[in-house]
Amino acid sequence: MIRRILGFMLSPIHHLFFLLTLCLFQPIQWLSLKMGGYGAHKKSVDWLNFFLVVTYYILGLRVSFKNNNKLPIGQSIIFVANHQSMYDVPALIWFLRKYHAKFISKIELTKNIPSISFNLKNGGGANINRKDARQSITEILKLGERMRDNQWSVVIFPEGTRSPNGVLKDFQAGGIATLLKKVPQALVVPIAINNSWKVVKNGTIWLMPGYHLSFKVLDAINTENKNVDVIISEAKEAIQKTIHL
Repeated sequence: MIRRILGFMLSPIHHLFFLLTLCLFQPIQWLSLKMGGYGAHKKSVDWLNFFLVVTYYILGLRVSFKNNNKLPIGQSIIFVANHQSMYDVPALIWFLRKYHAKFISKIELTKNIPSISFNLKNGGGANINRKDARQSITEILKLGERMRDNQWSVVIFPEGTRSPNGVLKDFQAGGIATLLKKVPQALVVPIAINNSWKVVKNGTIWLMPGYHLSFKVLDAINTENKNVDVIISEAKEAIQKTIHL
């Protein structure tokens, strides 16, 4: 009950600062892209997401990111993560910034959202129409080519949609299989996300404060001589062992 009351008090403040951050970085992104190209734009996006994560603390949330693996810089990595809420994404962008991690997003998000829509259209990720399989595959293949040519990485949520209660949904292999066609040398690295679903368990308006959002980068999966179904199964098993409800 106390947590719910605090949520009613703190949610409007959090939403206000979240929106102000998005609005502030819209022109910053535009100027960065026009004047400094990809590198300057990426830095502006990194800092946008840093400040979005800062707004989490208004809700009394704690955020930790553990990566004890010495992952190579300059090699494409497919980060495979479970997905619990919108609060997963800013933290992943900020903490994985040195890997140039891109996302596969719904095409609907490319319209009318300050900063987010601009970045999705100009940041190098894939924006897919879930009702158009051909368009989706084409966009993911193009992302794979950009990964190969620029040594970028990608974060993929193979559940497809957010888990409303933290329980893992079935993992779909399609996106990973498509990317591996273009970047077969990419590392596949699972990431386990805990507790972000609890923040939005009563909806995205009245949030629940005081939780610890944890992100843990797990050991890379050996993909040699394995088909994609085995790879995705191993990723899911590794994440399943690490999440807690």
